[in-house]
Amino acid sequence: MSGIGTVAFLGGGNMAYAMIQGLIAKDFVAANRVIVAEPVGVRREQLESELGVKTTDDNLIAVRGADVVVLAVKPQVVSQVLAQIAPEIGARALLISIAAGVSIATLEAALGPESRVVRTMPNTPALVGASATGLASGSRATATDVMLSRSLFESLGVVAVVPESQLDAVTGLSGSGPAFVYLFIEALADGGVRSGLPRDAAMALAAQTVLGGAKMVLETKQHPGSLKDQVTSPGGTTIAGVHALERAGFRGAVIDAVKAATDRSAELGAAAKKA
Repeated sequence: MSGIGTVAFLGGGNMAYAMIQGLIAKDFVAANRVIVAEPVGVRREQLESELGVKTTDDNLIAVRGADVVVLAVKPQVVSQVLAQIAPEIGARALLISIAAGVSIATLEAALGPESRVVRTMPNTPALVGASATGLASGSRATATDVMLSRSLFESLGVVAVVPESQLDAVTGLSGSGPAFVYLFIEALADGGVRSGLPRDAAMALAAQTVLGGAKMVLETKQHPGSLKDQVTSPGGTTIAGVHALERAGFRGAVIDAVKAATDRSAELGAAAKKA
């Protein structure tokens, strides 16, 4: 991927680390063509030693000459960082934002009339190469920009290109969703313990069951309902368990959780615009 040039990351936190690790592992970009602006010295040393990338504590140094700039700082410092780097970005570099709640309009206004922006919402399983990312393109982002951004995040997992108006729903589903899945895995394991399994065996079986179920959905392309029907024999154990879940309002609770997280994302985004 020698044509990509230099990639600059503003912020060297966990998500940036995961992205860099994935990009290098998939030969998307060489380590010596990645530079990370990170204010914490210990973190810079870690990034250099573990990933082999260059680092700096100066955002301007990082973006100078970069072809792609990944905005990976906390939302509350985005305005300050954008004001700082705007003179160095212009139309030359593509800015990819993973800053939650910061709109494309805000990014474009801060960077100037020729800026090319893509806004994304990845999730924490990027740390293990299994992310789910929503991606929305700015008004001046080209088809090549979108393709490049999509390829970048596909090195970490699955990507869905959506209108920006749907990124709150992406946040509610795949952004917050890992926490819901962890609760489910914990509950499955607790059920196994309640039924007599040792804790370590119950946890391993629960986690692998969720992983296997997800792989079945993704790789067979069958509807989850159809896959469920294949497991539920008449009068058997599975239908008894499904009945218990339905009686407890399992599906409705999950739908409500995603909707609540989506609504909260919209609230936080609105608050950020007023700030």
